[in-house]
Amino acid sequence: MTRAAYTAGMSSVIHSVTVYCSSSTAIPRACFDAAAELGAAIASRKWTLVYGGNFVGLMAAVAQAARDRGGRVVGVTPQLMVDKGLSDQKADELIVTNTMRDRKAIMEERGGAFVALPGGLGTFEEVFEIIVGKQLKYHDKAIVLLNVNRYFDPLLQMIEHGIEQRFIKSKARDLYFVAPTVAAAMDYLRHYVPPAPSADKWFTPAGPPSGAE
Repeated sequence: MTRAAYTAGMSSVIHSVTVYCSSSTAIPRACFDAAAELGAAIASRKWTLVYGGNFVGLMAAVAQAARDRGGRVVGVTPQLMVDKGLSDQKADELIVTNTMRDRKAIMEERGGAFVALPGGLGTFEEVFEIIVGKQLKYHDKAIVLLNVNRYFDPLLQMIEHGIEQRFIKSKARDLYFVAPTVAAAMDYLRHYVPPAPSADKWFTPAGPPSGAE
């Protein structure tokens, strides 16, 4: 099947964007500015914002900015966070899950594309899960790393190291887009075309290096 034939039968129209981001309030101002700009940009395109459902840190910034522009906001958060009083009670739809795994599954299902702002261990977990899901062809949605203050540079360097060491195939770079600005992220999403079918990710089987036992 040609790429044209493949993409003709698929829709790249985005109706919602899942945003992964930090709940921290002790992070650089530039990250809050980017979160607010992203939320406003999503709303201005009539896309629904799907996010982690807690009104704190970058989560609060992206959700409030989307609301201020008249956008629809869907929050997805575990009962644990509701019990702590962190949930976004202003969300147009607040989905409360039993576990973090349930939360991630719903955020993946409800998102037509994914954007990751800088975040901690939870954000890294979400980013890698959604990238691996695309690699294994569970979905073909756009993934963007919004590289505010070059935050993701060390992570990208680690991926390059994995490619050099043959733990990761070089075409893994095509699974995501690194955007230096919100404008670049929005442009990528607006023009995104799902990838054409390709061979499985596995390396050709080979024996151990010479001299290995």
